[in-house]
Amino acid sequence: MVQTLTRIAVLGSTGSVGRQTLDVIRQHPERLKVVGLAGGNNTTLLEDQCREFKPTLVACSDANLHMTIKASAGAKARWAPMEEMAAHPDVDVVLIATVGAAGLSATLSALRAGKAVALANKEVLVMAGDIITREAARGRAELRPVDSEHSAIWQCLWGEDIASVEKLILTASGGAFRDKPLRDLDHVTPREALRHPTWDMGRKITIDSATLMNKGFEAIEARWLFNIPMERIEVVMHRESIVHSFVEFADGSVKAQLGEPDMRLPIQCALTYPDRIEGAGVPRLNLARTKALHFEAPEMSRFPCLRLALEAGTKGGSWPAVLAGADEIAVEQFALGAIGFMDIPKVVDAALSAHDGQADPDLEAILAADAWSRVFALDRCSALQPAGRR
Repeated sequence: MVQTLTRIAVLGSTGSVGRQTLDVIRQHPERLKVVGLAGGNNTTLLEDQCREFKPTLVACSDANLHMTIKASAGAKARWAPMEEMAAHPDVDVVLIATVGAAGLSATLSALRAGKAVALANKEVLVMAGDIITREAARGRAELRPVDSEHSAIWQCLWGEDIASVEKLILTASGGAFRDKPLRDLDHVTPREALRHPTWDMGRKITIDSATLMNKGFEAIEARWLFNIPMERIEVVMHRESIVHSFVEFADGSVKAQLGEPDMRLPIQCALTYPDRIEGAGVPRLNLARTKALHFEAPEMSRFPCLRLALEAGTKGGSWPAVLAGADEIAVEQFALGAIGFMDIPKVVDAALSAHDGQADPDLEAILAADAWSRVFALDRCSALQPAGRR
């Protein structure tokens, strides 16, 4: 088989998923090539990445540093906003590893240009799943999931008729506080929330894992990625993070995808699809060493964010955009020590309750709902702050 070179733009290259994507690319220089890098505020790391991979397209959140970033990449490099980079003719696959609403316009740009989009940004599909999937169909573009849970479902569905799917079952580790007494959750710290028991992820998604908001986001994403109604998507707790998700079929058969909890596996799967190749750099799964796998239903009193997300996903319309925007602000404020851990679902719930939603919003309405939710959530966080913290 003749191997072709896949040209990749990594948007969010300095974040956790972006760095692990570059780890995968390093191992396959004959097959994978970086042509675009877009980073955030960590310009020192972005400069290092540009010196190593010599992309021809570069961008960062601080446009004042564009000459420094370009110089790191070499004489052939040029500055390109993420939307332009995502649609560039020299790009075959766009990996969206940004956090929050920042990846929405670039994702739409890539899909409209007919690119394969490896999507690791949860909020893009949560906010605008209907619009995103319609644009993918219109542009005959591929959406390739990068989250381990969605990658697992995607792999289980290869060669299957989607009409034969009974339900999707997403697995959840439970995050940093899965064993902490419920009465103690009011007093946990951001540092504690970032101690995930099985996964190495960025700050936002690690805190979302502790609240289980991430699993609610993933249920909404799965609804759009696989065209399965929300009522046929379930969540099960699985502390070992070895089974990444299940698909149950109409005949009662169940498929699962297993592997070590390492994002490089689903990243490589998305970059090299439809081929499977060696060299993700991940240890092979040894079930004899693992010995036992455990599953249980989530305790909703412990994880109110999961309930809120499932309710918003079922409502649809503009409510998921409010969910995502309010959660982003609440998590940020918790990380800064401005509110408590159990204030996160209170802020999100208040935003959803106050929102005057639309059932079939266009992109402008979705962005307006997101902007409104952020202002509302920040005001609510300020009201929750103890007097000594104001």
